[in-house]
Amino acid sequence: MSGHSHAKTIKHQKNITDQKRGQVFSKLAKMIAVAVKEAGPNPETNYRLKVAIDTAHAQNMPNDNIERSIKRGSGELDDEEKLEEFSLEAYGPKGIAIIIEGITDNRNRTLGEVKQILGQYNGKLVPEGSVIWLFDRKGVIMIDTKAQSSSGEDIEMAAIEAGAEDIKSQEDMMEIRVKTENLYKVKKNLEEKGIKTDSASVDLIPKEEIALTEQEIESCQKLFDALDENDSVQQIYSNLK
Repeated sequence: MSGHSHAKTIKHQKNITDQKRGQVFSKLAKMIAVAVKEAGPNPETNYRLKVAIDTAHAQNMPNDNIERSIKRGSGELDDEEKLEEFSLEAYGPKGIAIIIEGITDNRNRTLGEVKQILGQYNGKLVPEGSVIWLFDRKGVIMIDTKAQSSSGEDIEMAAIEAGAEDIKSQEDMMEIRVKTENLYKVKKNLEEKGIKTDSASVDLIPKEEIALTEQEIESCQKLFDALDENDSVQQIYSNLK
């Protein structure tokens, strides 16, 4: 997982079960459909769709599923289900700030489900604007350093030269943060240097992180896992270190 999230966001999950893969594909299908509905079916002109398709490819989502999701977003399929995006702000255990983003066909139902999950794990929803100011939206490129022919130091140097604003490493994963508008420019520059990227996305990054004890982190992770199990939740961000 990336260092800023500590939740099972669909971008970086690996070795998931078949049951979990079905849920991931369902979430990705919604992401693609909403992106198409917002700005059209061409990933070259629809930046958000390109991110969604790249994420789907990274999760080995079949091309047929991707094409069907694009048609769904374009209105080519008979589908009465109306999808809408949501972003909820919350406090979790020990006062950590949480942003929950997702796509739902029933906002009231999803709101009730999220409230219930938060309540079970010592969290609560807060009014819009209460915690979003604690985060910045950044482009994030993930690299599996074990899968590279270049050394970690060489990758970091290449990332800095390509326009990276910040670099964080966690186990075998390197997280490169860039300005959102530079995401694919930096990704392309790295790949032209023979560095394979694992994923590229636009995420919320905490301006400052909160350090908790191992037991407290475990409590927070249980909340993140429960939220991630909800079919409508796409991304979970926190300022947990």
